[in-house]
Amino acid sequence: MVTGGTRGIGRAIAETLAIAGAGVAICGRTQDNVENAVRQITNKSKSKVVGKVADVRSSTEVSGFFEYVDRELGQIDIVVNNAGVGIFKSAAELSVEEWQKTLDTNLSGVFYCSKEALQRIRNRGGYIINISSLAGKNAFAGGAAYNASKFGLNGLSEAIMLDHRNENVKVSYILPGSVATDFSSSSGGEKWKIAPGDIADIVLMLLKTPTRTLISRVEVRPSKPGK
Repeated sequence: MVTGGTRGIGRAIAETLAIAGAGVAICGRTQDNVENAVRQITNKSKSKVVGKVADVRSSTEVSGFFEYVDRELGQIDIVVNNAGVGIFKSAAELSVEEWQKTLDTNLSGVFYCSKEALQRIRNRGGYIINISSLAGKNAFAGGAAYNASKFGLNGLSEAIMLDHRNENVKVSYILPGSVATDFSSSSGGEKWKIAPGDIADIVLMLLKTPTRTLISRVEVRPSKPGK
């Protein structure tokens, strides 16, 4: 399962996993985007790919998404919490609604999905991978809500790992730096930035790690950042 799997990093992860042979389920916030992504990923792989409209800010919609995947794919083994939003304003300019939207998507949504996942994979075994950001360890001006959500996500990821590591549950979180997506107005497509596929390859690498070994945190930076 990949949340926010219709574009950007999530789309690359979903596609990479499908090509590797996994049955894949994605969610997004609009029906058109979900249908288009499912069709295009299906065309590039031999795996079963399904999708459903779901907003991770709603615990009810998250539960509905998991129940849908239970029916369509059966056993859930891997959950990639990727859905995210970025609103970049100073604390004084940030509205209460913008603050809530960021925290609800980037932090509460991960908790809702992880809680649903744990009900299914505890003791049987499974993997939760959370897509965080280097903004979760390096604050920046204009990042009040985004920094708070990603700092919180890092703490949540480590706590879940410690809570359930002896129940055959692996938890990792990835902290990318600048990625070439349309996530924010300043992202652009500069060649020096990390490609979404690079993050997808890291997810695949984590999944191939021996059972006895856990890479809990991965920091990823452009090798030659723009000046």
